[in-house]
Amino acid sequence: MKRFVVGVTGASGAIYAERVVTALKAARVEVDLVFTRTGRVVWQHEIGRDPHELGCPIWAANDFTAPIASGSVRIDGMIVVPCSSGSAARIAHGLSIDLVGRAADVVLKERRPLVLVLRESPLSLVHLRNLTQLAEAGAVVLPASPGFYHRPKSIEELVDHVVCRALDRLGVDNELSRRWAGIGDPHDE
Repeated sequence: MKRFVVGVTGASGAIYAERVVTALKAARVEVDLVFTRTGRVVWQHEIGRDPHELGCPIWAANDFTAPIASGSVRIDGMIVVPCSSGSAARIAHGLSIDLVGRAADVVLKERRPLVLVLRESPLSLVHLRNLTQLAEAGAVVLPASPGFYHRPKSIEELVDHVVCRALDRLGVDNELSRRWAGIGDPHDE
């Protein structure tokens, strides 16, 4: 069974994290969940439910003895969702001040997939340089920018579009959003 870490930071967009976890669990994937201190505060404000209801282990932000803090533990990848610009900067520079940063550092050094669903706008030159450094290190930077070609009818469909793209980067099969099929009928010519 595949095993992924989901890191939740203090950027707005906890709805993305909740949907990632439920989609991974629906795909029968093992999930380890870890919040930054601020990520937990934002989760409470935006979601309002206990994340333990998701039914996966939740590691304390400062628990560097957690299995996900070691490269010897087989983790198939990690997604940081939402990813604040501060967390992205710390990950880019290898500053493991909390378990989200340490787990991301481990995933990068072990050359496993790391997807950062950035929730920041506008981006400063400092942000762009950090994101470039992350991409050069092998991370996928995936801004939470939903498309509209699938003609979403709800916030959930917008969220699913971003989550679908993020799970694709982790190699997790999903059908959360309609795939691009082109415009028009190919027989119209």
